[in-house]
Amino acid sequence: MKRFGETVAVDSATFSIDRGEVVGFLGPNGAGKTTTMRLLTQYLEPDGGSITIDGLSLEDHPIELRRRIGYLPETNPLYRDMLAGEYISFMGRLRGMSPGEIRARTDDVVAETGIEAVYYRPINQLSKGYRQRVGLAQAILSEPEILILDEPTEGLDPNQRVEIRSLIRDVGADRTVLLSTHVMQEVRKTCSRVVIINRGHIVADGSVDELVAGHGGARIIVELEAPPDDARDALADLPSVARTEALEEEAGRARFAVEGAPGRDPRADISRLAAARDWPLWELHLAQASLEDLFRQLTVSAAPTEEGAGDAAEGGTEDGAQRVETDPAGEEVEA
Repeated sequence: MKRFGETVAVDSATFSIDRGEVVGFLGPNGAGKTTTMRLLTQYLEPDGGSITIDGLSLEDHPIELRRRIGYLPETNPLYRDMLAGEYISFMGRLRGMSPGEIRARTDDVVAETGIEAVYYRPINQLSKGYRQRVGLAQAILSEPEILILDEPTEGLDPNQRVEIRSLIRDVGADRTVLLSTHVMQEVRKTCSRVVIINRGHIVADGSVDELVAGHGGARIIVELEAPPDDARDALADLPSVARTEALEEEAGRARFAVEGAPGRDPRADISRLAAARDWPLWELHLAQASLEDLFRQLTVSAAPTEEGAGDAAEGGTEDGAQRVETDPAGEEVEA
């Protein structure tokens, strides 16, 4: 548990993360995201509960476990008068790495984050995208098992977002990554799973498809080359379909928005139906708006309250947290 004055910022929040997973950590402002991350990285101390990584308590093994974590905060703390390469070496020394270890790792992280062209340039001359890359390079320099990223694409243009998104997927291939963001497309393109926090409590945890199917059913867009009335009736008869809405026809083909029954994803049934009726299937996809709808459904009542003020009192945090358990081969976080 984490309190700011009389306010309980985060309470009873538990989730697990496996190695190689990139998990999106979502929530409205003041929900508990940033403070949870600051508790994981020991920037803040919990007022109750525990933080565990690979069976070891963060309270009992703070230095050892801190070495396993790489952190890129929302406000990237760069020394802008340094060259990019100087800053990376400096951060390595702060982490207790030897000169040999720093040299051995620097070439790898520079290549991995794509900053070869700016390695010898002052940080204050770099674009926001390259500054984020430099921040990510220092976060992975010590080969951490766990990578915690707070709004890593904030303020980037669309091209830079795509580049950083791809970079996060690459560095997360053999690491545990917890990624906080407000951008739903970021989650769809980058994360294998989503955890949603609201007023200090975890309100959803799972893949996007699982969560959407479990909260009111999946919304599927279907386009068939078939008689519209026949297609509508056939779709409505599927047990995995709760509702069918006719959309504007496209080039004479029938289009529908299909809502799955609670806990059901009807896409496989629709595909088999089209094959059985010999109806060419032109389109079948989960509607992109579903995650936004789910997020709003779970957090619409969470307008920022005194939680945000409590976090601001602790160095400008916008959220809060309680107990966190983590295991790189199967991390569990309880906050």
